[in-house]
Amino acid sequence: MTDDHRTRRPPHILVVRNDKLGDFMLAWPALACLKAGAPEAKISVLVPGYTAPLARLCPWIDEVILDPGDTAGKQAQRQLLSQLRRARFTAMLTLFSTPRIGWLGWRAGIPHRMAPATKWAQLFYNHRVVQRRSRSAKPEYMYNVELAEQLLNMLGYGPVTRPTAPYWPLERGIRQTQRDALVGELGLEPSSPWLFLHAGSGGSAVNLTPAQYAELAVKIDAQLAAQGISSQWLLTAGPGEETTAQALRDSLLTKDLQATVLPARQNLGDFALTLAAADLFIAGSTGPLHIAGCLNRPTAGFYPARRSATALRWQTCNDENHRLAFSPPENAEVHDMSAIDLVMAANAISALVHDLAAAPSAS
Repeated sequence: MTDDHRTRRPPHILVVRNDKLGDFMLAWPALACLKAGAPEAKISVLVPGYTAPLARLCPWIDEVILDPGDTAGKQAQRQLLSQLRRARFTAMLTLFSTPRIGWLGWRAGIPHRMAPATKWAQLFYNHRVVQRRSRSAKPEYMYNVELAEQLLNMLGYGPVTRPTAPYWPLERGIRQTQRDALVGELGLEPSSPWLFLHAGSGGSAVNLTPAQYAELAVKIDAQLAAQGISSQWLLTAGPGEETTAQALRDSLLTKDLQATVLPARQNLGDFALTLAAADLFIAGSTGPLHIAGCLNRPTAGFYPARRSATALRWQTCNDENHRLAFSPPENAEVHDMSAIDLVMAANAISALVHDLAAAPSAS
């Protein structure tokens, strides 16, 4: 930090990621980057009410501002504009821009407004960065980090060493506290690997079917049993997905797997903290998968082969040796998840679980 930074008012930065859960979790590396590069800065985020409980748990965020959304009435929009004006932001970083948000930042008089140079919403920004994300040349979270680095540079901060996983570092002992709570609540065996499986899609991600997940779980369980490892399956569900999770549990129980459904948590923040207890998290490219990745829990993700939704583009932000990704082969239809080789996936997942079980556990 230069002498100039010590004497001037600390910057107040507004970061906007007001869409889906997975997108918001992939913004955490960029938020960590901003805090690392400008530790004295106040970081505010504009998020919908749905992700606000998680935003309040993020160690890189100082203030959470609720976005009423595109469909809110004029009064709610005016109140938000007034709130942004009073905050006197130094800069606004919009990770995914829409015309309403671009117009809002301009009307609020934020002097430095940065966003990807896409679509006509970019006209509201005076700092635009060409990224061409649809080409899927790198992970989504790295595109976000690069925007954060550009903003820091624009504000006069020098290069900063990029933060590394975990992007949601928990205080020591929290993971064990979550595990102890689940032992008491559900009677899980603490010495067995806990494999969390989220069969829902949140209404957006292309995913395996429940029948495919059942087949995958049976194959993994059999391979682990052959190595003397008895696994526990904990099935998670989002709103409206409980019936799917319960049916999958019933299917696994008929095949002699140890399976239970995670009961509903108080809010999204509580649900997210529960995922810290997982030894491995299996899902499609959904919000819960990216929560687990942000916590640096081991993950196995299932992705379509569509160019804008590849395993590289929507890679989890955990350590490389903590993540597996599976997609249809190149000669299959991009959305044909039935083309994924479940035997190969089960082999890779069971091998990772075996290696993790052999390694010292982390708190």
